Amino acid sequence: MSEPGANANSIQQLAPTVWRWHVLDDRIDYESDAYAVRGEDGVIMIDPLPLRPKLLRDLGRVEAICLTAACHQRSAWRYRREFGAVVYAPKGCRDMEEEADQSYAAGDLLPGRLRAIHTPGPEAAHYAFLQEQEPKVLFSADLMMRDGDGALEFVPPGLHDDPEATRASVRGFLGLDFSILCLSHGPPVTSDAHGALRAFFEETGC
Repeated sequence: MSEPGANANSIQQLAPTVWRWHVLDDRIDYESDAYAVRGEDGVIMIDPLPLRPKLLRDLGRVEAICLTAACHQRSAWRYRREFGAVVYAPKGCRDMEEEADQSYAAGDLLPGRLRAIHTPGPEAAHYAFLQEQEPKVLFSADLMMRDGDGALEFVPPGLHDDPEATRASVRGFLGLDFSILCLSHGPPVTSDAHGALRAFFEETGC
């Protein structure tokens, strides 16, 4: 099954139209994070994780579910059945438990003003989403994480198809305009996200 067993018991508002929730993921014995943004016609979930029913209702009507990669199906199919939401997945991604309703490619604009940014490395069909409204938020999937002290680090290279491509994908973030960096594993960087990335590269020499 693609879903972890735990349900998130709380949800955090990062910006007027952005929310985050997380669980201790029993599949990987590490924190996994999910996000939602408010669009013109409802809520768009990004790589959704299980969320307590009341918190789910409080978010509002879910119109779309956007997956960064096949490895982040998570609760997408259950929420599609529950809300009738449209699921978006990368064009050319590997087989998933169910078939997505729509596919996207690099540069496409998805619901919630999410721009698809190709970030190969973990696998070929792997993406980040840049929300093109203020405050601009970059939703990065399995490229980086935060360690127990909160420091940024790469996801272990043994889990990636092409670790050098992963490093190049993250370096490419420095050319994007955003103020908040959201990760799939660990708390987001909400203050001087560009500075945190530059400091990471200076410290690691990557």
